[in-house]
Amino acid sequence: MRQIILVGIGILLVVGAFFGAKMIIANKNRPKPKVEKVVKSVFVETVTNATVPIVIPANGTLTAKNRLEIFAETQGVFRSSAHDFKAGQEYRKGQILLSLDSAEYYASVQAAKSEFKNLIASLMPDLRLDYPESFPAWERYLKSINVDKPLPESPQITSENVEYFITGRGVQTSYFNIKNLEQRLGKFRITAPFNGILTEALVTKGTLIRTGQKLGEFIDPTVYEVALAVEKEFSDLLKEGEEVTFASIDSAKEYTGKVSRINARIDQATQTVKVFAAVKGEGLKEGMYLEAQLEARDEVDAIKILRKLLIDESQIFVVKDTVLDLINVTPVYFSSKEVVLKGVPNGTKILSKSIPGAYAGMLVKVIEEKVETATQTKQAPE
Repeated sequence: MRQIILVGIGILLVVGAFFGAKMIIANKNRPKPKVEKVVKSVFVETVTNATVPIVIPANGTLTAKNRLEIFAETQGVFRSSAHDFKAGQEYRKGQILLSLDSAEYYASVQAAKSEFKNLIASLMPDLRLDYPESFPAWERYLKSINVDKPLPESPQITSENVEYFITGRGVQTSYFNIKNLEQRLGKFRITAPFNGILTEALVTKGTLIRTGQKLGEFIDPTVYEVALAVEKEFSDLLKEGEEVTFASIDSAKEYTGKVSRINARIDQATQTVKVFAAVKGEGLKEGMYLEAQLEARDEVDAIKILRKLLIDESQIFVVKDTVLDLINVTPVYFSSKEVVLKGVPNGTKILSKSIPGAYAGMLVKVIEEKVETATQTKQAPE
């Protein structure tokens, strides 16, 4: 039995080896499957060089062009105002912002005017006798002096002798001293120099105000200015009167302003120049943050593409027949998302959307987009 089993196993191994060899030979003759090359579809556009405006982005906060920081030049108690002296209150031009108690000082000015009137009266007899030609003018002047009204202008002196006489008696010194007192008396009352709004109020009625104390801030809410920091290389391209487009961040509103002035000094830390632009419009508030677009210059024979299409800041992909290739270009201006290029020949087909893993010599299938101008960059789905 053992021999019979061993013989059977041997026969099975021989048969298995025969069929296994036959299968191996058959597999060697089978043709290998062909690997199909993957050709990616790409979107391109045909270049037409044109004039591309260089637009410089900048930002800044609004500041009222007409603003007044109110300080006290005299000392006294805050007595009255044309309206409630509180932030947000509107005042018309000429209305009283603050009125301080000036009763004591006003009395001293009246006393000085009375003394001055007595001084003029004491000169009248000598003027009648020694200078009769000047007597009528000084007599009229004496009658015009009223202690409750501003001191009138003194008569014009035509005679040198009369001038020596008047000056020697201290008339001119007393006159100018009173005028000085009247000027200071006017500082007890602060009036609005223009139509505006009180944006800050630091005192209330009844407060004792001291000389040099800040009382508040008053602005004109119709015209604002924005200080923009512009790179020094573009500062000489901007001129006064050029239009500036502003946009607020928190809303979709746009405003148009004009460059009002340009600083002649370069900031050493940032190497930028301050450009001030005036802007007006509804909804503007002091302190609002705005973004601006400044048209610096026009670049001739150039195109504008997305920055992500630029390779190593000096090359871009182009399509020649159905193969990708790289060409050298000259960037002239970079923005946050786009770049302005020169050196791309007209008629060149460039990629309008980047391809992951692209390389020079890659086979592609071209889908050309129609563009209206050379400065437009189309977006296409992958």
